[in-house]
Amino acid sequence: MNSNFEIVETPAQPVLAIKTVTSVANLPQEIGKAYMKILERLKELGEEPVEFPYVAYYNMDMENLQVEMGFPVSKIFDGKGEIEATEIPAGKKATCVYKGPYKDSEPVYNSMAKWMGENGHEPTGVVYEVYYNSPNDVPENELLTKIVFLLK
Repeated sequence: MNSNFEIVETPAQPVLAIKTVTSVANLPQEIGKAYMKILERLKELGEEPVEFPYVAYYNMDMENLQVEMGFPVSKIFDGKGEIEATEIPAGKKATCVYKGPYKDSEPVYNSMAKWMGENGHEPTGVVYEVYYNSPNDVPENELLTKIVFLLK
């Protein structure tokens, strides 16, 4: 399906994030609230995100998704309230940029899983989605999402 799968090794990336458990139906609202709170915190600090926002998925239980929503930042800042100062861990990652509606990304996930297995890469179970643009700014078929599997 996709030939743009690649393995990268990255250093740890400081982030400000909010972790929660939610259903997939409520996820868009949770993401919106979390991003607004984090951007407000960054404004208080006189800072801006250094990269695009992300959501990390710690499981795939669609009724009880364990997620982390956040922004990469230039250095470790203090958290505040539910906002945590944490990091995207260093290490090997399998990545792919997907173009299209979020709801249609499952075949890309399946292809990546197959490709990782065929190439001897074992995912940890944590997957990040990095959002290069927003459904508020572009049509669904123009959405760009970087899918990142953390590898063992």
